[in-house]
Amino acid sequence: MKGGSMSLVAVSIVLAIVVGIAIATQTLFAGVLGHHVGVMESVFIIHIGGFLASGLILLFAGGGNLMAWKAAPWYVIAFGGLLGVVIVGGYAYVIPKIGLAPAITLAVSAQLIFSALLGHFSALGALHQPLTISKLVGIGVLLLGTWLIVR
Repeated sequence: MKGGSMSLVAVSIVLAIVVGIAIATQTLFAGVLGHHVGVMESVFIIHIGGFLASGLILLFAGGGNLMAWKAAPWYVIAFGGLLGVVIVGGYAYVIPKIGLAPAITLAVSAQLIFSALLGHFSALGALHQPLTISKLVGIGVLLLGTWLIVR
């Protein structure tokens, strides 16, 4: 890679790490809040916070590209928010019962395996990335690691 694209890769790697830390932190917050107020109440409060934060960002960005939502596939609009409720609500429910590390380990392992399947079949708009022997071995190692962490 040339200099410009290498710096984009470095920024992307750092951002992905920050996102991972944010997911772990937000997940913990969902569990703690869910323990105090209830699962659906936690989901509601967290989504209100996200709504307000993203609304302020869009306000300062002059609305961004918000009106282009009509070009998105229907299922993205229909199920995106619902899946957010499942994610936050699921974490809020399971974290007080099994702990943060097992909850995130199981969820991330499922996410990695499911995303590999989506890519293999180019499902739901995923970029086609065929499952190879090395990827299947990686999934096997992932499952072993998941078992070692969760047991």
